[in-house]
Amino acid sequence: MAPALTARRAFTIKQAARSCGMAESTLRYYEQVGVIPPVRRNPLNGYRVYTQSDLDLLDTVACLAATGMPIADMRVYMANATRGEDNPEAQIALLEAHRARLAAEARALQARRRYVDLKVAYWQAVAAGDQQEARRVSARARELSGTLHVGAR
Repeated sequence: MAPALTARRAFTIKQAARSCGMAESTLRYYEQVGVIPPVRRNPLNGYRVYTQSDLDLLDTVACLAATGMPIADMRVYMANATRGEDNPEAQIALLEAHRARLAAEARALQARRRYVDLKVAYWQAVAAGDQQEARRVSARARELSGTLHVGAR
């Protein structure tokens, strides 16, 4: 191992992937597209060598990915983060925009669940022989259906 790497603990890509809960291929991809900076390589064999600070960075990336943040936004977030705390407004704006997307996704998910709940109620009414209730529930489901169409999201 190179002298600069012996002073601190080094991790293989397999260990790094296990630590952050992402696949090795994902770590390579994030490096390739600029979400994370290039990882130091062992000069003897060319393998990636991760440090604890790399693992800390990967933990942040894994959390951002878990929130569903787009790759482009993750790239910007991580680039801003490497500049330190000089421009918190950029991070706030990026995260607020992502929060708004998540809120919209949550509303869409709630609408989909309401629709499924109505379909269950419809079929329960049908099973019970309650045609009036089945028609009422069906009408409510039709009202909701416009918000579920792919183009309406």
